[in-house]
Amino acid sequence: MKRYIFLLFGLFSAFLGVFAQQAVWNQRFQDYFDTYKDVAIDQMLRYHIPASITLAQGVLESGAGRSELTRRSNNHFGIKCHGWTGRKSYHDDDELGECFRAYDSAYESYQDHSIFLTSSQRYSSLFRLKRTDYKGWARGLKACGYATSPTYATRLIEIIELYKLYRYDSEHHVDKYQLEQVRHQGGIIRQVHEFNNNYYVVAKKGDTFRSIADDTEVSYRKLAKFNERDKNDVLEEGEYVWLQKKRRKAPKEYKGFIHYVKDGESMYSIAQKYGIRLKNLYKMNHLTPDYRIRVGEPLRVR
Repeated sequence: MKRYIFLLFGLFSAFLGVFAQQAVWNQRFQDYFDTYKDVAIDQMLRYHIPASITLAQGVLESGAGRSELTRRSNNHFGIKCHGWTGRKSYHDDDELGECFRAYDSAYESYQDHSIFLTSSQRYSSLFRLKRTDYKGWARGLKACGYATSPTYATRLIEIIELYKLYRYDSEHHVDKYQLEQVRHQGGIIRQVHEFNNNYYVVAKKGDTFRSIADDTEVSYRKLAKFNERDKNDVLEEGEYVWLQKKRRKAPKEYKGFIHYVKDGESMYSIAQKYGIRLKNLYKMNHLTPDYRIRVGEPLRVR
């Protein structure tokens, strides 16, 4: 028993020692943020949870992706079973052999983290805060009982400020050059968003490739080609218009992720959503262009 207690104390001390160094910039943390920032931003736009909070929780709870729980179960947020019916993993935490949720991919963990917060009445007060109020979110998570550590909120805030994660909360991380392009006539004309190593804008009512070309200084012929459309098409409000050639597959964080077809979606709209080429979406799902998808059908995006 004494040996076990000393072992636990040694592991805890080692963890504190590693974290204590985080007052100084750490490459492992930065690598983690570079890997998962797109997923955190995607979740922020879907569920209104600040990307900075998601990233800070993820890096802290997962030991920058290197904890045993994360490596074995893809659990980045330390979420315990709590009625979970999916795959499970057992690890020592506050008690021995506690039940934790297990996922097939990091993306599933990020998605479940969002659902976990939005579906619980316990955290409902957080969603009355501004998305840019990362300090309020950090303190609120602690007050709502997300973690037992008395310094949990302080740790999140320190991480966010040290790595400037708050810049992801206002808009998608915008490349400075691209941002200058939409400011060239004075004032921000369009917001340029980053995803899947690419950039896109969201079409407004009545937009055409010509009107977007005027604002972004990307040829309307190229815009149409990048988006696999006719150059004279009228765009629907809310469509994603990619400013560079789309990728062959979704980001690596989406490995193992399955998109389930929703009502009104098409293969083209799904390809646009993830910034991937339509022919590649067909190819990775072993489908032909004349195939008609059905609501609820599973599709790989990577």
